[in-house]
Amino acid sequence: MNTSLPRSICSGCLHDLKHSRRGDQWVVVERKVYNVSEWVKRHPGGRRVIGHYAGEDATEAFTAFHPDQRLVRKFLKPLLVGELAPSESSEDHKKNAAIVEDFRALKEQLEAKGLFRTNPLFFVLHLGHVLLLEALSLALLWNWGSGWINTILCILLLATAQSQAGWLQHDFGHLSVFKSSRWDHLVHKFVIGHLKGASANWWNHRHFQHHAKPNVISKDPDVNMLKLLVLGNVEPVEYGIKKLKHMPYNHQHKYFFLSMLFITITLLIHTNALVHFFNELYFSFEIKPSSLFLSLSLSLSLSLSLSLSLSLKSHWFVWVTQMNHIPMEIDHEQHDEWLTMQLKATCNVEQSFFNDWFSGHLNFQIEHHLFPTMPRHNYVHAAPMVRELCEKHGVQYQVKGLWEAWCDIVRSLRTSGKLWLDAYLHK
Repeated sequence: MNTSLPRSICSGCLHDLKHSRRGDQWVVVERKVYNVSEWVKRHPGGRRVIGHYAGEDATEAFTAFHPDQRLVRKFLKPLLVGELAPSESSEDHKKNAAIVEDFRALKEQLEAKGLFRTNPLFFVLHLGHVLLLEALSLALLWNWGSGWINTILCILLLATAQSQAGWLQHDFGHLSVFKSSRWDHLVHKFVIGHLKGASANWWNHRHFQHHAKPNVISKDPDVNMLKLLVLGNVEPVEYGIKKLKHMPYNHQHKYFFLSMLFITITLLIHTNALVHFFNELYFSFEIKPSSLFLSLSLSLSLSLSLSLSLSLKSHWFVWVTQMNHIPMEIDHEQHDEWLTMQLKATCNVEQSFFNDWFSGHLNFQIEHHLFPTMPRHNYVHAAPMVRELCEKHGVQYQVKGLWEAWCDIVRSLRTSGKLWLDAYLHK
């Protein structure tokens, strides 16, 4: 319902279950209350990411995810049902108003410094080096066949191309490259569909949930791994008490290295891509190796090469993406401020030319989560200001070495497994 004179609404009404359940969802953005119950069905980021904020103030998430807010507000206008009463605080769930305000001011400073503006050459060169790696691998096979040395080189080149294409699609998926989100969506579909063989829709709907509520049990799909892993200190105890045992979780730090790779990453991505076979670019991804097999008559060896390169890429992807999250706090919803929530769930890895390239700048995971639409080549410039704000408010800003971050994954999995086993046997 749209009203020319919005009525005052008590924030307590938003927390009522009738406005936070599927089919009846309200959110607050800059003190204005919107009924998004029907809009969620058409939301480009999926219905669940909005549902995670139903009955809450979503201002910080809204401003973080939408670079062109004037465009988005056109869609919000018909959904307006009222405003918070003047006596109502802008911060719900006892959030720290000083942190919220200082973070808003920080973002304005970063915008004034031009850190949300893209350097086009950076992304042109990045895409160029991905295409060059693919071309080199195909040229090796075309000219020198499938000898062992040549095959190994091909596997390494293809795995590197796939990994770097993964970081590139991530940039476009976050709308951090072009001024127009339409171009970001279009190129995202090309990179993730043609170069990666995955589904842009699936990635959007899953990944934005992760960013909206990182490491929040039942809301972040990346920590919903009960069939394979138990994570953090809370979930293992709860599952142990319930006597849930889909896997021998006390040994998860041993089987993680093998199980998380081809099965849960590559096959999952390709299965979801098949669902969107006709409306995305997955078909072209499948044509590439198929045409090569037919022209070279090397189907078996090339299939093996591609499988091994995808497995290697999956190793690369899993260790890089999980080093910033699995060792961090994983808990139920705490309704923290955006800054506090993201810093609890993320950490950084030391900056270096290799770490930046190897991780697609996700070694600056803190800055990426705080400002998901910021071009990644600017994270290094934003980091000192973010660290300063964290020090001011006593929020822990963690930076680790690359090897330490990887070891922490194993340590965390071992600890969680022990907690599960203790609860399973004794509680």
